[in-house]
Amino acid sequence: MTVKLLALSGVALATFATPVSAQGPTPKPAPVADLVRQVDIPYTQFRLPNGLRVIVNTDRKAPVVAVSIWYNVGSKFETKGKTGFAHLFEHLMFNGSENAPGDYFDYTKAIGATDLNGTTYFDRTNYFETVPSAALERTLFLESDRMGYLLGAITPAVVDEQRGVVQNEKRQGDNQPYGLVEYKQVENLFPATHPYGHTTIGSMADLDTASVEDVKSWFRGHYAPNNAVLVLSGDIDAAKAKTLVAKYFGAIPRGPESIVPAAPVPTLPVAKYETMKDRVANTRIYRMWAVPGLNDPDSVALDVAAGVLGGLSSSRLDNALVRKEKLAVSVTAGNESFAQVGMFVVSADVRPGVDPALVAKRLDAIIADLIATGPSADEVQRVATRDAARTIAGLESTGGFGGKAVALAQGELYSNDPGFYKKQLVTLAAETPARVKAATAKWLSRPVYGLTVVPGARDAYVEATPPAKVVTAPEPAVKGTRGALPAVGTLGELVYPKIERAKLRNGIELVYAQRTAVPITQAAISFDAGVAADVPGKLGTQQLTLAMMSEGTTTRDSIALAEAKERLGASISAGSSADRTILTLFTPSANLAAATELFADVVRNPKFDPAEVARLKNQQVSRIAAELTSPNGLAARVYPRLVYGAGSPYAKAIGSGDAKAVATLGRDDLVAFQQHWIRPDTARIFVVSDRPLAEVKAALDARFGDWTPTGARGTKDFTAAATPATPRIVLIDRPDSPQSLIVGAAPTALVGTDDLLGITTANDSLGGDFTSRINLDLREDKHWSYGVSGGFRRAEYQTPYVLSAPVQADRTGDSIKALQGDIKAFLTTKGITAPEFDRTITDAIRSLPGNFETSGAVLGAMQSNELYRRPDDYYATLPQKYRAMTAAELDAAARKALDPAKFVWVVVGDASKVRGQLDSIGLPVEVVPAASVADVR
Repeated sequence: MTVKLLALSGVALATFATPVSAQGPTPKPAPVADLVRQVDIPYTQFRLPNGLRVIVNTDRKAPVVAVSIWYNVGSKFETKGKTGFAHLFEHLMFNGSENAPGDYFDYTKAIGATDLNGTTYFDRTNYFETVPSAALERTLFLESDRMGYLLGAITPAVVDEQRGVVQNEKRQGDNQPYGLVEYKQVENLFPATHPYGHTTIGSMADLDTASVEDVKSWFRGHYAPNNAVLVLSGDIDAAKAKTLVAKYFGAIPRGPESIVPAAPVPTLPVAKYETMKDRVANTRIYRMWAVPGLNDPDSVALDVAAGVLGGLSSSRLDNALVRKEKLAVSVTAGNESFAQVGMFVVSADVRPGVDPALVAKRLDAIIADLIATGPSADEVQRVATRDAARTIAGLESTGGFGGKAVALAQGELYSNDPGFYKKQLVTLAAETPARVKAATAKWLSRPVYGLTVVPGARDAYVEATPPAKVVTAPEPAVKGTRGALPAVGTLGELVYPKIERAKLRNGIELVYAQRTAVPITQAAISFDAGVAADVPGKLGTQQLTLAMMSEGTTTRDSIALAEAKERLGASISAGSSADRTILTLFTPSANLAAATELFADVVRNPKFDPAEVARLKNQQVSRIAAELTSPNGLAARVYPRLVYGAGSPYAKAIGSGDAKAVATLGRDDLVAFQQHWIRPDTARIFVVSDRPLAEVKAALDARFGDWTPTGARGTKDFTAAATPATPRIVLIDRPDSPQSLIVGAAPTALVGTDDLLGITTANDSLGGDFTSRINLDLREDKHWSYGVSGGFRRAEYQTPYVLSAPVQADRTGDSIKALQGDIKAFLTTKGITAPEFDRTITDAIRSLPGNFETSGAVLGAMQSNELYRRPDDYYATLPQKYRAMTAAELDAAARKALDPAKFVWVVVGDASKVRGQLDSIGLPVEVVPAASVADVR
């Protein structure tokens, strides 16, 4: 296919877009109280004699049940010298129990669980999975076994293993720009003896000292049915739930009560200001206060205050410091509420070249003005509408990190009321400027903790002192005291929605699916462009163009546009994948007509105001500088040219672009890009909505049906042969890094439109799952990493294999050797084993219903099918295809696609610690200073 990228120079200043036809007055937004009335989670509640609280929500939209169990124990229960224990114990809960030994994820994978994990924070530890309803009984057996029958499975080797994993999780967080701020935050807002006075991750020293007896004592003191809340949400009713929960949890005895420690909201005696250095690009100024928790009457009002101050796109800080005065490149404000206290945090990233003292003065003045005058009624209404819309959308899911189960469990555990989420929404809808002003004055007039993070070398990192190695104990034998694992029943099939198609008046194709679980509409206009369409020599043009489209139209400036979205509870965003450029709309369906009018204005009528272009350019250049301080940002700017070849259009994927080129861009460049690429003859519209197709089509036709293209359409050139780099190691020197980020990448002959089901299924065992070989090796066996993964980066014309492995710095070289060995063995002498194959196929089939529980998942699947030229019912045909696979076929696919000798390795780490480890690997090593990565050549 011969295509060439057209030059984008010499375009007239006038905007080219066809104006949106007049359609009469824009419909008024639905009142926030009406949105709140749409939010409801019916539930039944009961309690077992041993104290276990159980909440059941019936939701029959898919044959799945979310299982979420919350324990009344978090880091606020830890004592001095035992920090990090709650989180460490959470990890231990995944290493098997007395009647289900081995890795917990082996069991969940065998039943097709989705949305599964565990988390720990100040107030709680929770464990959750969404499972096929036919596998619920087995899941309850597993959860009850680790609640009541865990101690016999805790060995010194298991403690050592997960200690190492947790310490690498800590390193991974600490290694990020501004990654050490959290420690300063809690240590200065709270006294050292306060329950919230230390971070959940804990200290290296305390983790070093954790013994088997320590963790067993933690279990005995906190893990009991009377300290837990179990929520079942989905394809289940209360009667069946009572029978099953009593069967599996009823025999577990009560334990000691977790006594919630007293945690008053502290007030600093005087304001305190500190400065710390970090390897960051921009100076960041923080203002922080300890405030009351979510059960306090002022909590919701403080949420609104944070939204008005720096949470809304049209917030006061955004409008003043970013848009008008151009003193900052970004601002934030948030009120993070916990059960007993909260933290109100405001921040501003100083624009390069601006005096931080001036920004701090203006930041303090704007906060003081909000305290003195309070918000307007419109500001309060916009925050309330935004938050209500987000809540509605989140409740489409039954479980996971959000969803119905989380709302019910959190309400019961923190507030003794599963319906507490509803009370908060009602309070939010009723908030007034006077109430918000009073709460803001009460809590933010107190002495502040101010922290300024400036570019510079970090203080020396406090590393772990590993305890003596413990000889690995054999896997504990199944005691058999509870009988065999319950059988998995007859599984429900994937209920994939019917896909319908229509055309707008101008020929734009509309691809539609109806989902009625929540009154939300999600739409995506997909243009045949993507990263591959960015402008050679001017990389970053596309990103700046897309950013500008949300910063004003011919009829609305950037502030008016932001306010209009907020009044509707809508969001409009833009982004790109390798092959597509996508603008998306999210809106409560009650506001569909008004939201589509706004969406069309953004897509068709961007103003590209020169003053706004100058501002957004500065922000993008600042963002590029930030990428050069981030491990992931640095790696992402280097490996594409190595694995795709410098001449490939996909090698343009270098984060936010070329800083030097972005600095030279003008309005003409952006107008030209949009004219060539953001146009109706490259567009296809995808919609998932509770509203019928006829209504959706009418709304879109009214706004987009008369849109016509102007000028020549852009084209992409993939005719040049790909010339990936020869195998090597590129070490990006990032001083003060406690961890190294390893990215391994190998070219393949695959293209995205091939049938890649076999090869991606084979990769499940190599790098595509928690139970994959590379993750189990570096995380579970060697505990050098918090997590390792690898997969095919599928694009229309090239599909390389890329893996990512953040590892402790002193094991960088050993980790690359281990990865090389794992990959080579998988592709030669140690192909997919029978257990791996069975586990992969079973999971692939059983997890399908859970994978498509939400509208967002369906919207993404529809777009993937279009890009890869697959039929609309592709996902419904997968079970049959999986059942026909063999291990030999998967091995053959992997060995044909991947050559272990072709990997290039990018390492982001401290060269003074890492360089010497790389010499014995047998590949040439190139050391690159982090700052030089900015040069796209």
